[in-house]
Amino acid sequence: MAVPIALFSAQFSTPLLTNSLPSSPVLKRFSCSSSIPMEHYSDNRQLKFKEFPYVSVPHKELMVELVSTLENRLGTSLLPCTLPSDVQYFENQTGTAHGSLYVRSGNSASQVDFILGSWVHCNLPTGGALNITSLSAYLRPSTDAPNFLIEVICSSPTTLILILDLPPRKDLVQHPDYLKTFYEDTQLDKQRQLLETEPTQPIQIDELIRDHISPVAKVMLDTWLDLCACAERRLTDDESKTVAKRDRINRNKTIEIDLESSFPRLFGQEVANRVLGVLREIYNS
Repeated sequence: MAVPIALFSAQFSTPLLTNSLPSSPVLKRFSCSSSIPMEHYSDNRQLKFKEFPYVSVPHKELMVELVSTLENRLGTSLLPCTLPSDVQYFENQTGTAHGSLYVRSGNSASQVDFILGSWVHCNLPTGGALNITSLSAYLRPSTDAPNFLIEVICSSPTTLILILDLPPRKDLVQHPDYLKTFYEDTQLDKQRQLLETEPTQPIQIDELIRDHISPVAKVMLDTWLDLCACAERRLTDDESKTVAKRDRINRNKTIEIDLESSFPRLFGQEVANRVLGVLREIYNS
């Protein structure tokens, strides 16, 4: 199977590498270390999404390259980002949590509905910081091809969580042809296997990102662009309605489960309402 979800953690010493199809998890052990400090900004300026200011250089380079690849390949089919400035960058009242949101919608002729990028930085009460960077690309219901998602979460200098996925938009058990087209024929399982590398020596998180995660993420994105975003799949009206309904449920669940509880705690209710309100409009437009 070709849709890897990977967790690397030296803290617990039992990283999980599995996938989104029913299967037995593959457990791998990694010993990670990092001696590269995070950048800190104290000038209170409006930090931009593509700056990724709080993560290490390899982490930033990965995210910038993925965003650039998306934008360059999709070109003029993407409209400019028109989010309000207080949604493109936001922070809590004490300045201990910062975030950025970036959205570009596809034009009327594009199969791409929108791309969405974000980063969150939060100082932890125990010391250190939580850094989350993510990039998603969503397709319109004119196609049932998978979407694209990458999220990199660093909660300590020795802990990294990676979610790298082509989320299916049809039930894989009921549609084996869909499974074959997007996850078997593409041989993305080989990329998952590359993330199962068992180093003989402790490996730094930055080395892990640069030498292991980045190459796999780039292949995943290129595959998605070639096979999903830029290839036409003809659907009937009923099929498109079914895909649209599934998309709407999944997007709203993302807000309800992942964001409605965490954002008020990180940024306060006023900021959370502002940012989540914009996200709801985007997800349901």
